[in-house]
Amino acid sequence: MELVVVSGKGGTGKTTIATALAEIAKDVIRIDCDVDAPNLYMFYKGKDIEKKGFIGGKKASINESMCKKCGKCETVCKFQAIIDFKVDLFECEGCGACTLVCPHNAVELKDQNVANTFITELDKGIISRSEMKIGADGSGKLVNYLRKNGKKFNCNNKLTIVDGSPGIGCPVISSVAGSDAVLVVTEPTKSGLEDLTRVVNLCKHFEIFTMVCINKYDINEEIAKKIENFVFLENLELVGKIPYDDTVMKSINELKPITFYKESMAEKAIEDMWNTIKSFF
Repeated sequence: MELVVVSGKGGTGKTTIATALAEIAKDVIRIDCDVDAPNLYMFYKGKDIEKKGFIGGKKASINESMCKKCGKCETVCKFQAIIDFKVDLFECEGCGACTLVCPHNAVELKDQNVANTFITELDKGIISRSEMKIGADGSGKLVNYLRKNGKKFNCNNKLTIVDGSPGIGCPVISSVAGSDAVLVVTEPTKSGLEDLTRVVNLCKHFEIFTMVCINKYDINEEIAKKIENFVFLENLELVGKIPYDDTVMKSINELKPITFYKESMAEKAIEDMWNTIKSFF
């Protein structure tokens, strides 16, 4: 089974909850698909047992010795990525138009190493993760690779917990497509409700079993109630309501999963939530 933890926006507590669920469930495969801001690995002391470069796309490259400076590549580039016969890799979209118009075959598309991918071995299980390079794109393809790479180490059909990206963009689509279930973490704010609506619509499109938990539900119980009504009307499963708890910030500062703090109200609520999640499978 593959459970993907997502959120409509950053800062809802998605990684805190994904980490806690992985700890409570014990021996699991962990995959950090929040590739633009990965931090799941920071809660563990592990050993990298695999490191590979990831080719995420192509960018234009001009061979100066062959270039006759006719300017046709500059003229055809709609992204203004070629200036003074040099390619700005941050602006280039790899469309290849410049290679088609160059009469001297001086322009070609070259593979771009956009990230390093890792398999980090823990005391129990592994984390499949990556580090994207500054300004790199291709995050959707990278997420797809991380999921496949993690599955190679899942020999005994263990539970896989995926820490997905926030939002509804390509990384999120690549995180949830083909998964068994999604847990959407939201918070009781107006933007939290709006973002929840967008993520739920995405999950409905892919026909994925969707659960919802409200983190810090007691900071605004009026909006929390609106979220509950939305979940009911959409025929979803509200599996958890986690109270605001200062211990969560302590766990983040100390880089320890919240499960290390047994006195935590949030920890107890997440354990209860896990028992509810298990009842569906």
